Amino acid sequence: KIQSLISTLKEEGYDTSFFHGAANGSMGFLGFSNILGIDHYYGKTEFNDDSKSDGVWGIWDEYFFKYVADELDKKKEPFFAAIFTLSSHAPYRLPKEYEGKFPIGHKPVHKMVGYTDMAFKKFFNRVKKAPWYNNTIFVFTADHTNQKYYELYRKGINRTAVPIIFFKPDNSLAKLDTVVAQQIDIYPTLLDMIGYDKPFRSWGRSLLSKKEKPFAITHSGNVYFYIKDNLICTFDGNKALGFYKKSDEMLQHNLIQNKTPEMEKMEKECKAYVQDYMDRIVNKKLDLQKK
Repeated sequence: KIQSLISTLKEEGYDTSFFHGAANGSMGFLGFSNILGIDHYYGKTEFNDDSKSDGVWGIWDEYFFKYVADELDKKKEPFFAAIFTLSSHAPYRLPKEYEGKFPIGHKPVHKMVGYTDMAFKKFFNRVKKAPWYNNTIFVFTADHTNQKYYELYRKGINRTAVPIIFFKPDNSLAKLDTVVAQQIDIYPTLLDMIGYDKPFRSWGRSLLSKKEKPFAITHSGNVYFYIKDNLICTFDGNKALGFYKKSDEMLQHNLIQNKTPEMEKMEKECKAYVQDYMDRIVNKKLDLQKK
């Protein structure tokens, strides 16, 4: 058993769904949805209209978002739904009726971002009339960057540098926060938002809490990047490779030759984090009861 946002919400009576307009089973989403215990999977099979497909990835976002809205309107509250979009992937092909309608930008992906932005606008214009809308928390994030335009995002540490947006229709969350965060923080943050007060296990932290210092850990090219306080630690799984000021976003000035006690502590934290993660994955200790 994997304790997760899904299992925790299901224990609280939530219906759970995953939506992805590609072929069912692509990228392992259907299999992992089953492992998590997600109640309903909606893919290209359930959509059942190949005329709305881009011919490569699956159903264009605009049409699939309408389908998502239709299905959500059938749900009883409370419910959880995740949507994994697909139109901002190669070959960056727009529906014929939208060719030339969006700014070209600097990269082929940019016109697709404009298209998906339009699709989200239509989605929200539709669902804001639904009875469940005002009682819903929306979270937006991405899995990685795409078609780098800025040199900064060519660095491994920034391959997963993406925003996280929490939105409530009453705009009570409206602010810009540049604190370090990561996707695993979404789980404890959402539980905090809904007032969940039971024990649960998570590698992340609630972004609403001041009890723990902000940090993030990511992995690219066989290197871990651990960000905390004003430092970045690069780590190969056994030892630190370098330490950089957080402001040194291009990682040009390695400070490892002048290692401080703070750096020593950071290296141990990174090692402990990776060790705990690997131990729990390999030995199937991903529920609350397993120590």
